Amino acid sequence: MEGAVKVYGVAASPFVATVLVCLEEVGAAYEVVPLDMAAREQKSPHHLARNPLGKIPAFEDGDLMLFESRAIARYVLLKYGGAAAGSPDLLREGNLAESAAVDVWLEVEAHQYLPPVSHVVRECLIQPMIGGARDQRVVDENVAKLRAVLDVYDARLGKQAYLAGDFVSLADLAHVGFTAMLMCTEYKVLVGERGNVRAWWERLMARPAVAKVAGIVAAAFGPPPPSSG
Repeated sequence: MEGAVKVYGVAASPFVATVLVCLEEVGAAYEVVPLDMAAREQKSPHHLARNPLGKIPAFEDGDLMLFESRAIARYVLLKYGGAAAGSPDLLREGNLAESAAVDVWLEVEAHQYLPPVSHVVRECLIQPMIGGARDQRVVDENVAKLRAVLDVYDARLGKQAYLAGDFVSLADLAHVGFTAMLMCTEYKVLVGERGNVRAWWERLMARPAVAKVAGIVAAAFGPPPPSSG
C-alpha cells in the first residue's frame, strides 16, 4: 500500500491493537505485516533490526522505525490526529490538566490493569490455544487483583464518561486489546457486573475504530462476545 505506514506483528495481538485502533481513529493508511510467531520470527535478525527486544509491534514510517505500543500510539496521534486533521484530540495536548490526566490513566493501565488482565487472558485463552493447561491458581489470584482495579475504574467512571474526563482519549483506547480478550472469557462478568465500567466499554465499542479492532482480537480467540457481559 503506497504511502502507508507499516505495523509489524499480529493484528490480534493486544499490543498491536493499541496501535491499530489509533491508526483507525485518525484515518491513517497502514499495512499490517504479519510475523510468524509460532516460528519465532520476532526473534529473527531481520525483526531484531526493527525491535531489538524481539517483541511486537514494530512500526515503520518512511525512515523512522519505532517500537513499544504506547510510544507508537502517541506518535500516530501526534502526527495524524487532532482537530486540524479532522479527528478527535486523543492526547489533549492543548490542555495541560487534561493531558496530565491522560498520562495518569495511561500509567494506571500499564501498571495496574495490564498485569492482572494479561495473566487472566494468558491462562484462559493463550494456554489452551498452544496446548497448555490453565493454572486456575494464577487465574484466581489475578482475577482478585483485576476486580480491585475495576472497582476503582467503576468509581471513577461514575463521575465522568471516560477515564481521563468527559472525553475519549488514548487512556481509554490503550485498554481495547486486552479488554476485548477478557470479553472472550467467562471473566467478562467483571465488566458486566460493574455498571459504569460496562457503560464505558459499550461507549468505546460504539466507536467504529474500536469495534473494528476489538472484533479482530475477539475473532482470533472465539466468537465475538456481547459488549455488556
